[in-house]
Amino acid sequence: MGTAASAATLHRLRETLAGIDPSLVPRLPDRERRVSLGAPIDAVLGGGLAFGMLHEFAPVAPAHLAAASGFALALAARAARMDGEVLWIATGFAMGEGGGPYGPGLDQFGLASARLLMLRVSRATDVLWAMEEGLRCRALAGVVAELSGEGEAAGLTATRRLTLAARENAGLGLLVRHRILAAPCAAATRWTVAAAPSRPDAYGGLGRACFDVSLRKNRRGPSGRWFIEWDHHACAFRPAVSLAVAAAAFDRPDRTPLANAG
Repeated sequence: MGTAASAATLHRLRETLAGIDPSLVPRLPDRERRVSLGAPIDAVLGGGLAFGMLHEFAPVAPAHLAAASGFALALAARAARMDGEVLWIATGFAMGEGGGPYGPGLDQFGLASARLLMLRVSRATDVLWAMEEGLRCRALAGVVAELSGEGEAAGLTATRRLTLAARENAGLGLLVRHRILAAPCAAATRWTVAAAPSRPDAYGGLGRACFDVSLRKNRRGPSGRWFIEWDHHACAFRPAVSLAVAAAAFDRPDRTPLANAG
């Protein structure tokens, strides 16, 4: 059996074991630990979203905050299946603006509420301190920090500290801002997220959560934009159905060609 086939078989075995009991999966070497987002995005990221780094997420507009938080939660759910629990840190003000995670909803979304630790603090500086300490804890699969507004407290210096803490113990740092920060940031990847239309289920009800994600900064390669959906049963990302959008019309709308935006 070739090297590629062996690696694929080993990956499937780890996924199967994780579905039975995450504690049965041996911890991967730090350099191999990544969260998969599906083949197209993984190829750009060099194999997936890497542990030992800080990653930033923000909604394209305030109305899409739930989508940005949901995308971060889905990544945290993937990480929790690999190793340990997830710590979510936010100020009381941020939770008041965006709402806090809902236990039964988390269970349905793919992240067992028993594996999520919630920490509410009063100041943004407390969020950053707690995140730094959490990233140094090897018992945690990942640390999510939520900051209201643009999260100016998490500037270049603060995010450098968080990056060093993540690198120290191969922690996965997920920083959720309520609005896009234009200033520099030391995060390895920076994403903007929007909600995207999803297909209804077989009974005409709500379908899988679908995200329109744009990778604005990537230290490991190019950027890009994708439509992906979250399969909460398999706890995995899938490519979403591509959407066709009209290009700008130069003369008459009926002559406008369709362009694939997927």
